[in-house]
Amino acid sequence: MQKTYYPKKDEIASDWYMVDATGMNLGRLATRVAQALMGKHKPQFTPGVLMGDYVIVINAEKIEVTGRKLDEKVYYRHTGYPGGLKKITLREQLERFPERVIQSAVWGMVPHNRHGRKLIQRLKVYAGGDHPHGAQKPKPLP
Repeated sequence: MQKTYYPKKDEIASDWYMVDATGMNLGRLATRVAQALMGKHKPQFTPGVLMGDYVIVINAEKIEVTGRKLDEKVYYRHTGYPGGLKKITLREQLERFPERVIQSAVWGMVPHNRHGRKLIQRLKVYAGGDHPHGAQKPKPLP
């Protein structure tokens, strides 16, 4: 009978990767980042185990989208009060909070449970080209 392999804590190594989002398509960038966060690029991938890596995304304000998504894609949120539904277009979101665009795209591609919330904490998104993670020596995402 075959036993399922379950990695031990000391067998899991997490690397730091950096992605420059300048000129990249939003959806294609989000899929690459989500796979790196989940660890699907590793041969010992096990679902439900934090096997993935940390990912830093810089220049989030310089992403590109195709078609008319800048004006037609709408993000909704609710304040919790009656009549508190707020909406904002992708163009306005990129002007005000460009980090949220990439975070919400990646969040849509990871599991929506405790495991996914742990994964999304490993994502660091910055609007400009500077980031405070130089000590971790991030490598470019392959």
